[in-house]
Amino acid sequence: GESVAVGHKRPTRLHYQERKKAMPPNAEDLFSGSGTAKGSSAGVPNSPSVGGGSGGDERALVWREDGGVSLKVPKFYPPSKRRQDAVAARFGAEAAEQLTMGEVAKHNKRDDLWIIVDGHAYDVTPFVEKHPGGWLPMVNMGGKDCTDVFANYHPARVYKTMLPAYYLGRVTDYHESKFVQGHRALRQQLLERGLFETRPGFYAWTYAWLASLFGGALWLTLGCQSVAAHLLGAAILALFWQQMAFVGHDTGHNAVTHSNATDSLAGLVVGNLTTGIGMAWWKRSHNVHHVCCNSIEHDPDIQHMPIFAVTDAIFKRFWSTYHEKWVELDGAAKALVSMQHWLFYPVMSLARFNLYVQSILLLAAPKEKIPHRTLEVVGLLGFWAWFVSLVHCMPASHGLAERLAFVLVSHMLAGVLHVQICLSHFGRDTYQGFAYNGEADEWFRMQVATTLNISCPEWLDWFHGGLQFQVEHHLWPRLPRHNLREAAKLVRKYCHEQGVTYHTLPWIQAQVQLVGVLKRTAMAVREAEKGGNQGATLKEVQATTIFECLDVASKG
Repeated sequence: GESVAVGHKRPTRLHYQERKKAMPPNAEDLFSGSGTAKGSSAGVPNSPSVGGGSGGDERALVWREDGGVSLKVPKFYPPSKRRQDAVAARFGAEAAEQLTMGEVAKHNKRDDLWIIVDGHAYDVTPFVEKHPGGWLPMVNMGGKDCTDVFANYHPARVYKTMLPAYYLGRVTDYHESKFVQGHRALRQQLLERGLFETRPGFYAWTYAWLASLFGGALWLTLGCQSVAAHLLGAAILALFWQQMAFVGHDTGHNAVTHSNATDSLAGLVVGNLTTGIGMAWWKRSHNVHHVCCNSIEHDPDIQHMPIFAVTDAIFKRFWSTYHEKWVELDGAAKALVSMQHWLFYPVMSLARFNLYVQSILLLAAPKEKIPHRTLEVVGLLGFWAWFVSLVHCMPASHGLAERLAFVLVSHMLAGVLHVQICLSHFGRDTYQGFAYNGEADEWFRMQVATTLNISCPEWLDWFHGGLQFQVEHHLWPRLPRHNLREAAKLVRKYCHEQGVTYHTLPWIQAQVQLVGVLKRTAMAVREAEKGGNQGATLKEVQATTIFECLDVASKG
């Protein structure tokens, strides 16, 4: 049978034969069971260490995605006889049959790393340093059930061509709760409906829109003489950078062409060359952020001391696994954090300069393994070449002052992007240590608890660039952003049925919450200095307006 369901309305409206052309080379061979055509469960071997029930019937077919095409493939690909013999020699045949969640959990280090996928354990230690997404995401998931993470960050081919080589055995006490089965069924539904497929027309329109913005900014900057026109050109350039960042975000998640090679090269153009922000830096940081969202010790996106602290739990000295250094509330941090609710918007207006520096520092780090390092450098040099030339060639009647104003306006207005990013997580739950320890903090619950959506009408989707559906994006990062609104309907309904709070706020109210959280933490610093209480609760802060938050802070 065909591996792609028919009879469903697809955003791309591609027929099956057209979809087959879009499949990766040798896809027919890659996804079939041993000598078995796609869509058939016959002939899928069952190894001695494969039992039924740990993660469902391994011989069943499930929906996965590869190259942006939905495919129905075997859920489990058994290891080769050679691998089975190697495992038996290493542990003994009986030991390989009796792996437990607790045993796997012991192997969570960079040099000793096991994971669980669909109820089976894999020793991926030899692959840690080769991992295209970096070693940090793997270490953060070491010893854990990686079923959801693995499905959301890897194409279907990896299950057959790579994973079996690291096979250890079945995890005897692995269990899928009804809740987990339910949210995994949501992903199956999205795949079956073809919602992981990119709609070419969407990006054709997007690229035309970006070209018009860039062209308009160039014309106003170079073709006009007035200061007003030049500053308007700076404003449009800021909008161009914001909108281009959304495309960079899409390519970084392989959500455009769904080819790692193609999207990575496109990202170098979109990120390095046009915006000056290195894709290598972004991927290194962002991949970790997704895996351990809002973890105090592990998520770099909430580690902003000495300037910002989103919770007073950060005040206790901790080791940042991302930055590989100790973070503590020293004198400078106390002074800045105590005023962070006032500093937030000014800092966001200048945050772009920090990203330039971070991009350069990573490329200058000789020990870091960076794909396409030379192209990364060339891209950044290209950005600075065209941007400096643009500012220099601008017919500025007021000389240096006008050129400086152009640079500041373009960068300060582009700061709206950084506000949008912070809105998604600064006001949500944080936690210490690693997540994914059981039912209470499994994949779906953790992503929903640590993420905020922005409610907006569909006609404003262009402005938010997919960030308004952060919950759905965090659940399924490879899902194209033009299908996130449809996915949100399913997630909201499932959360309602399961009694899980689905967090969404309008644009302004989300900023009220964010400033309120920053104010609460700032008050905690001030009260700690006085030896008093820890300030208002988050619920109390959210009940106030942004102006009341700032007024209370100024009186404090």
